Amino acid sequence: MRKPEPPLTKELEAFLEMMAAERNAALNTRMAYARDLHDFQIFAARRQSSLAAADADSIRAYLAQLDGAGMAPRTAARRLSALRQFYRFLAAEGWRKDDPTVAIDAPKLGRPLPKVLSEEEVTRLIEAALKLPGAEGARLVTIAELLYATGLRVSELVSLPLAAVTREQRVLLVRGKGGKERMVPLSEPALDALKTYLERRHEFLQGPPDRPAPSPWLFASRGKSGHLTRVRVAQLLKDLAVKAGIDPKRVSPHVLRHAFASHLLGHGADLRSLQKLLGHADISTTQIYTHVAGERRQALVRDHHPLSKARKRG
Repeated sequence: MRKPEPPLTKELEAFLEMMAAERNAALNTRMAYARDLHDFQIFAARRQSSLAAADADSIRAYLAQLDGAGMAPRTAARRLSALRQFYRFLAAEGWRKDDPTVAIDAPKLGRPLPKVLSEEEVTRLIEAALKLPGAEGARLVTIAELLYATGLRVSELVSLPLAAVTREQRVLLVRGKGGKERMVPLSEPALDALKTYLERRHEFLQGPPDRPAPSPWLFASRGKSGHLTRVRVAQLLKDLAVKAGIDPKRVSPHVLRHAFASHLLGHGADLRSLQKLLGHADISTTQIYTHVAGERRQALVRDHHPLSKARKRG
């Protein structure tokens, strides 16, 4: 049975209101912050303290407890990040004279590189979709082409309005995280796939075939949401991976986003342009793809350079 959450303090309530008003944080984001801060609130109460008044020693003890319980360093770092932002807010508002997280080091993280498909594997994936018949095949080709040609997040893809595309339009207007909009150019294959799909889109609309109900969504569906869900798109891509002879564990919407970024960077794109295309708020998030490109170049030299092979024989 789930333990009841402690009451929402005035400080936490004000912090969450600030996240919504000033940072345009989505409801799911605010709920995640609330859960993380509630967890520390329970810990602080056991030490005869409160969420707002906890000191640095309490936070260090909390992080030690998370480590002792086997929590992943990345999850613990996220909890600490929530605490940092909360206490920074309290100090800025004058509710505390200090920020107890200032002298606390974050858990050391390994830097996992994004999973990426090769260009040849992406080609196989799309070719497998092209072999599928009917409207289902046309839709899946469009999904794969759009994800690979634009680097969209799957949440951005499924929530695309029909108005985002026209037959003449060569760019997508995408509403990303925090409601921020960005323009993303479309490749010729993506435009061709869209044109074919739009001719058969009516087959996915709700209502009888002769009188389908209008839908505002590009990827309309007869499901409850009215459009394809993120889960369904992931399932479709894994099924497609099997048809393409690729391990389905290696394929997901986000993997195609990674492929878009790393392949573009590998062909000479600059980081700032890539940052804008991906909708990253901070360029440090984009910089991880330079590590991916670097590893791929190292592997290329290792596997194909004649001197490298000579050393292996020696």
